[in-house]
Amino acid sequence: MSEYSFVKAGKLSIKGEKDKTKKHKKKRKRETEKDSEDERIQQDTTAHGDWWSVAEFDEITGQIAIEIHPHTYVTAMDNGLFTSGTPHNDGEGPNPEEELTAVRLSETKIALKSGYNKYLAVEKNDVVAGRSDAIGPREMWEPIFENGKLALLAHNGCFLSCSEEGDMVATSKAAGENEILKIRTNASKAKKKKDDEAEMDKGNLNIAEINYVKKFQSFQDRRLRVSEKDKTELKQAREGGSLHETLLDRRSKMKADRYCK
Repeated sequence: MSEYSFVKAGKLSIKGEKDKTKKHKKKRKRETEKDSEDERIQQDTTAHGDWWSVAEFDEITGQIAIEIHPHTYVTAMDNGLFTSGTPHNDGEGPNPEEELTAVRLSETKIALKSGYNKYLAVEKNDVVAGRSDAIGPREMWEPIFENGKLALLAHNGCFLSCSEEGDMVATSKAAGENEILKIRTNASKAKKKKDDEAEMDKGNLNIAEINYVKKFQSFQDRRLRVSEKDKTELKQAREGGSLHETLLDRRSKMKADRYCK
């Protein structure tokens, strides 16, 4: 019997065919996960009266509401103080007294104005009040994003939270469960281009790296820490399709991210 008779006949294997099949499967999986996430976001938005939860700094502008607890918003009172409002039913958005105006001050900081046209600040007793007519250091707030969660850092180095009495305060230097909140807006979402490469990766690499650090920085960071290494490796990485991995490695060496080593 010929030695070739022991060779099992089958489909001709073409070099690169398996890799292509794996890529298609991974692509379909990513598309399925994205569709599922989009549906979850839409359901959440509908449940809050078409006010959607922001996921990055650039989305915080104009009319917003701070959801301090599920379906419960920070509410302005006529004495300048802020309290936790009455919980809303599904499908309801915030009331007028629960709406604030976000003013962009820099790449990382905002100011918040109440419906009484006063800016929010932390007073000496760590209580949040809206009594300021102008913006100074005390009226500056820094939204900190981490792992899909958000906390608001005040000028005193503490995060916004709700006290047991229902008052808005800034007393904790660590962002725990009580300091995690959501900022919602009913502004129209800008349509993102459907492209394999993220929009921020197409422009200026300096801005791209700053945006990545802002998106993934730790709650415990008090300032942006961006790598001072030459940007040539970022250009080469983008051309080679490994920009995200290179940015992660640079953040790891700067220790600006809790997910890095």
